[in-house]
Amino acid sequence: MDIQLKRGLLDVCVLAAIKNEDSYGYKIIKDMKPYIEMSESTLYTILKRLELAGMLTVRTSEHDGRLRKYYHITNAGLGRIQDFKNEWREVMCIYQFVTKEDK
Repeated sequence: MDIQLKRGLLDVCVLAAIKNEDSYGYKIIKDMKPYIEMSESTLYTILKRLELAGMLTVRTSEHDGRLRKYYHITNAGLGRIQDFKNEWREVMCIYQFVTKEDK
């Protein structure tokens, strides 16, 4: 798969993992695991990129005596998910065209 395409897909997957509630790294990986495998190093790179792009915010909170970073999706992040859904419809049309003779 094209690396840029995969990168964009992973960004949207991470945003989708936190769209309904704030979450932290380990839980994001756990929630995504049934759908996609992701290493911690990949996740934290994506989280940093999304934060810099204004698609999520970060807050630190104490949990069991340790500091934990919680990630919250912004309106820009929600907009990116919607853009992805719209773009995916177009991708599916292209896929149907490309595979129409395979049927």
